[in-house]
Amino acid sequence: MDPQLADLRVSYDTGTLEAGDLGSEPLAAFSGWFSQANAEGLPEPNAMVLATATAAGAPSSRTVLLKSADPRGFTFYTNLTSRKSRELLANPQVSAVFPWLSMHRQVVVVGRAELVGRDEVAEYFLSRPRDSQIGAWASKQSSVIDDRTVLTDRFQQLVEKYADLEVPVPDFWGGWLIRPETIEFWQGRTSRLHDRLRFRALAPGAALDDPTAWVLERLSP
Repeated sequence: MDPQLADLRVSYDTGTLEAGDLGSEPLAAFSGWFSQANAEGLPEPNAMVLATATAAGAPSSRTVLLKSADPRGFTFYTNLTSRKSRELLANPQVSAVFPWLSMHRQVVVVGRAELVGRDEVAEYFLSRPRDSQIGAWASKQSSVIDDRTVLTDRFQQLVEKYADLEVPVPDFWGGWLIRPETIEFWQGRTSRLHDRLRFRALAPGAALDDPTAWVLERLSP
């Protein structure tokens, strides 16, 4: 055993978590925690580790950026031919973790993913910086390439192609909405006796702002 790894530990003593701290609506609870993370100056507090799996159950994970949290659920955008999208099309079960490490907090979302409507996709795509719009066209995400010049050359060609034009939304680019089945709020505590409170939906597709659609449970750490 590597002693440098075995001896690494942090004392979680910055906060506590009681049911009354979260209220009865998962969306309000998440928004409150997110606002605190943003106010603390955490880098990219909307970054979430997204776990997907193939139809056969082989898992993969990566970090993506949350772009919307509303009564339906949590939305992110990506290439629809990417590994994550192919896996979600085959197996919509998904999990996402917001690792707000410096606050000794994390939020774990488990649910099912569905594609976002094209009007909503277009609205978000057109709000992106122009270089990001062109980058979406330039990359065949998750495909093998010989070297980086494949990307940079393709990007430059597209810059010239759309020099005097609005960049259109690629048909292979879109959004995924995670409809949560559970949302767990984790607060680190001393002696590894952490606080874990989990909202659990009483039925599929429960609105995150409907307090009658969820129960709040405390889990053993």
